[in-house]
Amino acid sequence: MSLAQQGPPASAKQVAYIQALMRKAGYDDFRSARTEYRLTPRQARGKFTKTEASALIDRLTSTDDENPTLSVTEEPGTLESAQALLVRGFPAEVLADELRRRGWNVTEPQS
Repeated sequence: MSLAQQGPPASAKQVAYIQALMRKAGYDDFRSARTEYRLTPRQARGKFTKTEASALIDRLTSTDDENPTLSVTEEPGTLESAQALLVRGFPAEVLADELRRRGWNVTEPQS
């Protein structure tokens, strides 16, 4: 088991968003939420990789309590699963803009 952070660090905006979501859930800081969200000691100090931050944001914003997203302490098995996990944290508008920049035609889903 490696003690070093694996991957690029989370942005300050991601960490601030996680803090705001945790405050909304009733936790003062990462340490107080460590047990509930199965955070590592490094994460309890507010140190996350981009992948970990995206996964935690998904868990905190998930409305499906029966089927939570991948735990932030689990490591993705493949590059594709890591990329899919990272993409979940982006707003739809940002993803659509990037696809348009690459030449794709993107439309909003119909309800």
